[in-house]
Amino acid sequence: MSLSIVRLGTPRRAGEGLRIGTVRRPPRGVAKADFARLDWYDVWLPILAPSEALVKQAHAATDASDWARFMRQYRREMAAPDAAHTLDLLAALSQHSDLAVGCYCEDEHHCHRSVLRELLAARGARMAERAGP
Repeated sequence: MSLSIVRLGTPRRAGEGLRIGTVRRPPRGVAKADFARLDWYDVWLPILAPSEALVKQAHAATDASDWARFMRQYRREMAAPDAAHTLDLLAALSQHSDLAVGCYCEDEHHCHRSVLRELLAARGARMAERAGP
């Protein structure tokens, strides 16, 4: 049992389990009935997505300082009670089930899911080994 961090829309890996979308908006041009079949996500959990203002800030980031500011503010959003409880729940579920949490961004290092990885690990989530490039 473990929790993986994935890019939504990529082919699922064996044993990945339930795929959870932590994005602000559903994928464009995809019927809701096709989200899981097309490897987007099984369950949408936007509470773990950055706020709309923070998404804009992340897209506008041009240097390491801008990105660090985004990450600090996203961590602050994830410290809010509802988000923190959700992170605690996912960490606990990872002890008993295979789960995958993801976003659309191509580069995890320039995506909120890199912060989610750290926050979940800090809560004791059983993290899956990272997949190769």
